[in-house]
Amino acid sequence: MNIREIQAILPHGYPFLLLDRVLEFEKGVRAVGIKNLTINEAFFNGHYPGNPIMPGVLIIEALAQLAGIIMLHEVESDDLVPLFAGIEKARFKRQVIPGDVLRLEVEVTAKRSNYLKVIGKASVDGELAAEGILSFAVARMNG
Repeated sequence: MNIREIQAILPHGYPFLLLDRVLEFEKGVRAVGIKNLTINEAFFNGHYPGNPIMPGVLIIEALAQLAGIIMLHEVESDDLVPLFAGIEKARFKRQVIPGDVLRLEVEVTAKRSNYLKVIGKASVDGELAAEGILSFAVARMNG
């Protein structure tokens, strides 16, 4: 999926859309995507001046957005949004800096009509940057 296809599925907009491309997609099973990091990312201005590092919470958010693609890919309604229900065993192993290509991988471990649980891993050049177990519920945007 290219960025236009991603934007047609996810409700996120600039500057909070943290997914540039979906490389692999198995409906209801797994997805692989990327986020290209440049010095122009707004969060690098304050995290940290002179030593820019992608905040760990945003790495987890990028994984969550990829999981959202799995949740919302086949949904007919435009007013649904995946919301975090839980984060377990989050670990951060490597700094992510400007110039890195963050590879994001999520694999479904549990799925119901309005619930999804995934194992997520983020890496740079084959080196693990972050991982965790993420849970989501689907809700209406205005209700």
